Amino acid sequence: MRYKFLLSAAFICSSLFSTAQFASKTYAITGKANNNFFWADIKQVDISSGKINQTLFESNKTPFKIIETGNAGLASKANGNANPTGLGVAACALDVRHNRLYFATMHFADIRYLDLSKPTANFTTVQRNVIAGGSKNGYLPEENHLTRMVIAADGYGYALSNDANHLLRFSTGKNPEVSDLGNLIDAEDNKGISIHNKCTSWGGDMVADAFGKLVIVSANHNVFMVDVNSRTASLKGTISGLPANFTTNGAAVDDNGKLVVSSANVFEGLFQVDMKTLAAVKVQSTEPAFNASDLANGNLLSQKEADNLRKFDNAKFAGLPTGLGDAKVYPNPISGAQFNVIFEDQPSGKYTIVLTDIAGRAFQSSVVSISKPYQVEAVRLAGKTARGMYLVKVLSEKKQMAFSEKIVIN
Repeated sequence: MRYKFLLSAAFICSSLFSTAQFASKTYAITGKANNNFFWADIKQVDISSGKINQTLFESNKTPFKIIETGNAGLASKANGNANPTGLGVAACALDVRHNRLYFATMHFADIRYLDLSKPTANFTTVQRNVIAGGSKNGYLPEENHLTRMVIAADGYGYALSNDANHLLRFSTGKNPEVSDLGNLIDAEDNKGISIHNKCTSWGGDMVADAFGKLVIVSANHNVFMVDVNSRTASLKGTISGLPANFTTNGAAVDDNGKLVVSSANVFEGLFQVDMKTLAAVKVQSTEPAFNASDLANGNLLSQKEADNLRKFDNAKFAGLPTGLGDAKVYPNPISGAQFNVIFEDQPSGKYTIVLTDIAGRAFQSSVVSISKPYQVEAVRLAGKTARGMYLVKVLSEKKQMAFSEKIVIN
């Protein structure tokens, strides 16, 4: 029963073809043929059919290279570099922008990634021991194991400890940074089911939606929606229709926007979950079933709804934060990989959004078409941008200034 609770199994720049072509590829952390409960192999799978398409890494078998980033930290005595997936993995996330599979090792909370662009197994350690408090050998207590991970709509990676007292956020650029945002907070109407409870809410996996929310699926089938800014976890309900012995350890979104879950402990195949009803149905497959402690791909929940909202603007941008006043750019400060520009009562036509430094030197621009009285356009930062103050300038087709606003990038 220990492993039942221990394990886990944007808008993401949908306009960029380089991102979209990797979005539906799904990766799984699976057990081994001679040890089903050592989840340390990495495979590319088809969650619509249950087929294993490719084995990328077999623990203790596949040759590999591993490097450390400048802030990776010291290696623990027990872990070392003997095995990139350590003593098992229960949390992974696909970074479609850089074509990397991030993951966290159990027992040590080391964050690493596999470079999917390389023909061989090339790993990088981003940071070791991201949660302090291990034993002399570096082993963490069960509550601090990282069992949920995802790359969210803001471009950041998020990882969560078993007890939900450590919500970690990490960047995915050249100089990665990892920060502990703190504990999740139970919403008042969670019906007595706490995100911190071991029996109901540990383990499982995490996906993200296109509106910036994190979605946690616990090993015991409970689903929570998490607001990153407030760190509030709201219970959505419990998945129904799963076999009694099926722990929900892995989760990913299929190309139709449905949630697909896997189990680490049984060979029952994959199940598709309707997020409106939380009813699960088995994915029909003629392939041999595999167990998986985690699933990951680049798809987001509610992507179609977000795309329709942006395209047709049926309502006055339902996701608009309160308290903006006369601001035209949000969020501000910017802590992620994108910001939004509000066009209100501007004449229809093409506009150029220019990002400059305070001296007025432009280093990024994009053209958008405005056709509605109220329209919100997302702008993704082209690359790693230094922290500081910048200007967002919006120019009309005649290159006249429509409006400008100072922003801060963290």
